[in-house]
Amino acid sequence: MSPSPGRVVGIAVGALAILGIGVYGPAMLLGPLPDVTVDADPAQAAAPASVAVALPADDASAVALLAEDGSAVTVASSADDEAVPIGGAAKLVTVLTVLDALPLASGEDGPAIRIGPEDYTDYLRYSGEGSRALQVSPGDSWTQRDVVRAVLMSSSNNHADTLARWAFGSVDAYVDRANAWLEEQGFTATRVADTTGLSGEDVGTATELTRLAALVLDDPELSAMLDGRSGSSTPTDDRSVPDVIAHLDGDGVRALSRSYTDQAAITFVWTSVIGSGDDEQRMIGAMTGVDDYETLDPAVLAAVEGMAAASAPIEVIEAGAPYGDVHSAWGDHARLVAAAGRTDAAYGAVADDAVIDVDPFTTAPAGRPVGTVTVRIGDREVSSALELDAPIEDPGPIWRLTHPGELIGAFLDDEA
Repeated sequence: MSPSPGRVVGIAVGALAILGIGVYGPAMLLGPLPDVTVDADPAQAAAPASVAVALPADDASAVALLAEDGSAVTVASSADDEAVPIGGAAKLVTVLTVLDALPLASGEDGPAIRIGPEDYTDYLRYSGEGSRALQVSPGDSWTQRDVVRAVLMSSSNNHADTLARWAFGSVDAYVDRANAWLEEQGFTATRVADTTGLSGEDVGTATELTRLAALVLDDPELSAMLDGRSGSSTPTDDRSVPDVIAHLDGDGVRALSRSYTDQAAITFVWTSVIGSGDDEQRMIGAMTGVDDYETLDPAVLAAVEGMAAASAPIEVIEAGAPYGDVHSAWGDHARLVAAAGRTDAAYGAVADDAVIDVDPFTTAPAGRPVGTVTVRIGDREVSSALELDAPIEDPGPIWRLTHPGELIGAFLDDEA
């Protein structure tokens, strides 16, 4: 006997109910949840700009930090950082080129350099012109160390020529070697035409002058001379070499070169220490084309002051600062906050917008790291983990059973 139509319908409905309970329920209750939606908002916690370093608008100037590897890291430079006459700063090239070829050993005075007729004639000529010169006499014997000190600290033009002739045979040979050395060191704008800087063809940029200064400071023998420690094994025999380049030393400034020529006007290269304790750093500055000391002195002191102010760390990322929100399909909400603060001394740089990177997730307790925030400021990046300020919890069985579309979509996304 065939079952009645009503019975067939009843069996079908029962089978579907059993299937729904046996398949649909577990699928909805155990299936994957959809990922939260991330609404990143980097502007919520924009980092402040650090203090800018002010430089003279009319002259070529640059300031830099002396890095641990001895290089100069430019912090600021004037808009017009083109090659100009550099005056007596060319003597830094003279000293560095000679010591590259014939270095001074620690504690040694180096070979004796005998003063000949040409050296004495140079002394008379430079003295007659009113250029800086330190007295020599035919037959004198100067150590290499003392000649270098005379060039560096007395800016002696005749000693610059003497040093170059002793090292390379002639001033012309020195000029060729010096320009080759500059190219080898990666200087693209600095070139010399003599040992002294009296020629208008001795040129460079303020930025490259800070690089030269860094090389001087990185040389232990030269830095000892500038600090008043001759490094000589026989200091009582050192020749009298006056420190004529010293300027603003009472204000914590150590001059490395100070000169005036008709072509270059005043050129001043210096160093100073900013900060204190563990935060102490050495800065380097260079200014060229300055008309007078009434203009130079306040500009140098302002640059030192500006570097000191700019060295104060700024909070680029503040702990707990919000960088966006996350929302779940079932209504939970939490903010993305920085797990830790990050500071940086950016020397006038302005922070870029934060870059937010959040890993996909469905549920997470409060305080769990779910991504990172990264901020570029200047040429550096600082970052912090991002965590939730509230939990994103499982929505529970009722929401799961009543939202099959969301769960099926999450399942298909997982299978894709």
